[in-house]
Amino acid sequence: MRLDKYLKVSRLIKRRTVANEACDAERVSVNGRPQRASYDVKVGDRISIRFGEKTVTVEVLSISETAGKADAPTLYREVAGE
Repeated sequence: MRLDKYLKVSRLIKRRTVANEACDAERVSVNGRPQRASYDVKVGDRISIRFGEKTVTVEVLSISETAGKADAPTLYREVAGE
């Protein structure tokens, strides 16, 4: 699954266009390297997103084409201390 779509489905970012713009601005990195929106997300990847001063780092647990609001947090695990 594309990185921008994963960010939207997992509800880490509200809209796919916003996720795409964040990737273009190099605010999203996977496994420590800035990635484009077309990056193919795999289970075990660590995604870091910079929101201003705050950085959120998550580990991909599963990939699903669709996820309801209640199921979205099960797609990833937040990694503390990074």
